[in-house]
Amino acid sequence: MADTYITMQTQNLIGYQYLPDTGTKFTGFNPATGTDIPGDFYPASLQEVDDAMNLAAKAFTEYRQVYPHKKAVFLRSIADEINALGDELIERTMAETGLAAARLQGERVRTTNQMYMFAALVEEGSWVEAVIDTAIPDRKPLPRVDIRKMMVPLGPAVVFGASNFPFAYSVAGGDTAAALAAGCPVVVKAHAAHPGASAMVAGAVKKAAEKTGMPEGVFSVLYDSGFSVGEVLVKHPKTKIVTFTGSFNGGVALLKMAGERKEPIPVFAEMGSINPVILLPGALKNRPEELAKTYSDSITLGVGQFCTNPGLLLAIRGEGLEQFKNALAAGVSNTASGTMLTPGICANYGRLTKERFANPHVAVLGHSEKADPTKSNQALPAVIEVSAADFLADPKFMEEVFGPFSILVVSEDIGQLEEVIGSLHGQLTTTIMAEKEELAGYKSITDKLATLAGRVILNGPPTGVEVGNAIVHGGPFPATTDARFTSVGTSSIKRFVRPVCWQNWEEELLPDELKIANPRNIWRLFNNEWTR
Repeated sequence: MADTYITMQTQNLIGYQYLPDTGTKFTGFNPATGTDIPGDFYPASLQEVDDAMNLAAKAFTEYRQVYPHKKAVFLRSIADEINALGDELIERTMAETGLAAARLQGERVRTTNQMYMFAALVEEGSWVEAVIDTAIPDRKPLPRVDIRKMMVPLGPAVVFGASNFPFAYSVAGGDTAAALAAGCPVVVKAHAAHPGASAMVAGAVKKAAEKTGMPEGVFSVLYDSGFSVGEVLVKHPKTKIVTFTGSFNGGVALLKMAGERKEPIPVFAEMGSINPVILLPGALKNRPEELAKTYSDSITLGVGQFCTNPGLLLAIRGEGLEQFKNALAAGVSNTASGTMLTPGICANYGRLTKERFANPHVAVLGHSEKADPTKSNQALPAVIEVSAADFLADPKFMEEVFGPFSILVVSEDIGQLEEVIGSLHGQLTTTIMAEKEELAGYKSITDKLATLAGRVILNGPPTGVEVGNAIVHGGPFPATTDARFTSVGTSSIKRFVRPVCWQNWEEELLPDELKIANPRNIWRLFNNEWTR
C-alpha cells in the first residue's frame, strides 16, 4: 500500500494541489541494498517554484492574522496526522535511509512532540515578547507617548530538509514547526535521500491544513534531485527567510546567495561541528574504562551520522590515559559496520578516513574490520591519535569527518591543551569530563568553553539533544551562520520574527497581544508603573 501511495501522490505538493509530471522523474534509493525503490518523483520546474512562493506570500496575509488557538489546533493536527501514518511511514523511511525502526520511531515521537510543544507555546503567548510603555503626558521636560512592542512574523520561509533526520529536520521538522507557529507559511525543499518519507509527511500536513481551514499556500513541498531548485528558492523575491541543515559548503553557498539578493534575507544554516570533548586528568585517572565506553558508544551511535558526534577528544598525557586508549580502541574495533544514509556520504567518509590513516603523524588506535558483506554503503568505525603539536600544525584535523570517527589529541601539559582549545573554531557543543573536585583547577579551560559553543556539557556525551525551552542547538561560525539563535527548542521561533512597535495608537486598534485589557499584559503595565 505504501508504494501505491508514493506512486500516485508524489508530484510536487504546492498549495495542497499535486501537479502533473513536469520533469525527469527520479526514485527513492535503498542504501542498504543499493537498489531503487518503486515510486516516482519529479523535480520542480521554475514555474512550480514561482507558484509555491506566490501562494505562500498570498497565504501570509491571512495566516499571520490567524488566532493563536486556531494556529495551535493546526499544529496539533499535523502531529496527529503524522502519527496516523503508522508503520507504513517507518517502513518506507527505513528503506530509504538504512536507519533502524527503533531510531525512527523515537525520531517520530520527537517530531510530533515538537508540534505539540509549539502549539502550547502559541497558546501561552509570551513568545511575542510584548512590551508596553504607556503614555506619561505630564512628564517633564517632555511628555512620553504610548509605545508598545511585539514580535511579528517575517513572511514566507524556505526550509531545506536534512539527510540525517528524515522526520525531525525534514518536511514537518523543527524548522517547519517553529515557522508555522510564528505565522510564517513554509515552502519545503525535500531532501532527495528520503523522498518517499517526505511525500507521506507532506500528505499529513496537507490533510491537517485542510481539516483546520488554513489558507491555500500555507505549506508546500518541492522536490529536486540536485541543487537548482534550492538556488531558485533562495533567490526568489517572495522568500523572506531560509533555514538549512547540512554541509559547510552548502550552508555558505546559501548564505552567499541570500546576501547577493536585491533584498538580503537571513539564512540560518547549521553546518556541522567536531564537538570537542576535554578529558581532565582526574577523570582519566579514576574512570578510564567508563569514559572509553561512553565515548565508543557515542562515536558509533547511528553510524556517527549526528551533527553532535564527538569528533575530537582532548587529553593530557598522564595516569589512566593508556587504559582509556586501549578500552576506546577495543570498543570501536568491536563495533560492526553500519549503513550510511547515501552512497555520497559513505564515499566521502571512506575518502576522508583513508586520508587521515595515510597521514604520517597519525596512529590508528582502533579500526573495525567487521563489515557486513550483505549490505551496501557500509562505514567502519575508527579512532586515531595525534599529538597536540601535530594537530596544531595541520588544519585538516579540525575538519569534520561525518561518520563513526574521532581523533584523540594528546597534550603534554595543560599549557599545550589550552593552546589546542584556543585554536578551535565555533562548535555546536563542547564537553568536559571531570571530577568535581578538579574543576576549580582548570578555570582557564572551563571559562573558554562557552565562547566556543552553544551547548556546554559536563560529564556526558554530546550526542542526544533534549528538545525543550532551555536547549540551545547552535554555535559560533562555522557551526552555524548566526550564533544568536537555536534550531531546536521553543526559542527557535525567534528566527522567524522581527520586532515592531506601535506608537500612539488607540487601545482598540492595537493587536490583541498589546492591549492592556489582555490578562497577559497586566504584569507589563504594573512593571511600567513601577519603573516610572
